[in-house]
Amino acid sequence: MFFIQKRMFKNNTVVISGTGILSSLGYGIEKFKNALESGRTGIDFIEDHHGLPIKVGALIKDFSFNELLEQIEPFDNDLKQMCKKLSRGLPFSLQCSILAVLDAWHNAGLDGMKDNTLSKGIVIGGSNISQNYIYELHKKYGGSMGFTTPSYALHFMDTDHVGVLSELFQLKNEGFNVGGASASGNVALIKGMQMIKYGIADICVVVGTVADLSPLELNAFTNLNAIGGKKFMDKPKQASRPFDKRHEGFIYGQAAACIILENNRTALQRGIKPLGKFISGVHHLDANRLSNPSEDGEVNVMVSVLEQAGMQPEDIDYINAHGTSTPLGDITEINAIKKVFSKSVSDIYINSTKGITGHCLYSSGVVEAIASVIQMNHGFIHPNLNLDDPICGLCNFTRGKSVRANVKNVMSNSFGFGGINTSIILQK
Repeated sequence: MFFIQKRMFKNNTVVISGTGILSSLGYGIEKFKNALESGRTGIDFIEDHHGLPIKVGALIKDFSFNELLEQIEPFDNDLKQMCKKLSRGLPFSLQCSILAVLDAWHNAGLDGMKDNTLSKGIVIGGSNISQNYIYELHKKYGGSMGFTTPSYALHFMDTDHVGVLSELFQLKNEGFNVGGASASGNVALIKGMQMIKYGIADICVVVGTVADLSPLELNAFTNLNAIGGKKFMDKPKQASRPFDKRHEGFIYGQAAACIILENNRTALQRGIKPLGKFISGVHHLDANRLSNPSEDGEVNVMVSVLEQAGMQPEDIDYINAHGTSTPLGDITEINAIKKVFSKSVSDIYINSTKGITGHCLYSSGVVEAIASVIQMNHGFIHPNLNLDDPICGLCNFTRGKSVRANVKNVMSNSFGFGGINTSIILQK
């Protein structure tokens, strides 16, 4: 006879128990923290990226799964061997996801955990994740389709991330992908928060995936005039300019990032000191299928996330803005922020992590939530790089270098094509 445990926990406190990241800045939270604090950008020259005119980006370079795997110590040897085995032949983006989860798993103190009573789920942020993998296979097998590898039947589906990661980490609760364009990371975090808050799972692994774009997507973004760097081909580190009057488009970045959300009760039982609380998260549409942002949509989602948190605008100390370095996107977001935070807009720190990481697309929400957690816990606000001539004189942008700051409540925004607006609030 099976004993069915009724999960009666509602409105649980959701905490962050671990974070992990692999980006153009390197592998691991410490390297990411150092880059944020020093204002070091991962944006650099791109050498012959599919023969495209794009010469500037923040890509993960010199990638070796096994070499990066060895950087995590101490490490459950059985898990390490399984990672090596399952990673063979996987698309680049999925290998990166494994490494990001391993980093967060270790930092959350979950290595070798024997308590099988805790229910663990997973949410993957991103859709059409491995476009370049598909593109390269088509080039390889396009003239002889009969030789297509059978594993492609699994790998072309985004749910391959769910299957591989659930097997590696024995995640047997709910698991699924969510797509929200550039807001995918925040959408995934919001769904993970809901799983913990309403007692569906005790622990939820939330992954923001590398957007491994093919020449087709990159050319389309270029033709849309969404990608910047044209004026800074010879000075790539100056190309991403969120909220600067010389902004001209986003700079493509790559990162896999993971946040482990947990019920505060089980974190305390495990002896884990949380990195912060996940207070609220809202995901709204503005009924627009196109790429242009909506000021009203952004205002509504920020007002809603404050209401859900039971906070007033002046309770927010810092906003990690979407800030893509696109003219229309930056201006729209600042106008929305000024409407919501009219009385306190000059007091709230505002920055965009995309000046350091580039725009990591599907993973950007998770990357920027991790950046927010790091700044909260280490008492600084990282600089807005290349902010020489701000588009708004009222906003309290950090400029030039990091500033020391005691930050308690953080809002982090992510907006996506198709009228997708998201905002989350984290607390120290």
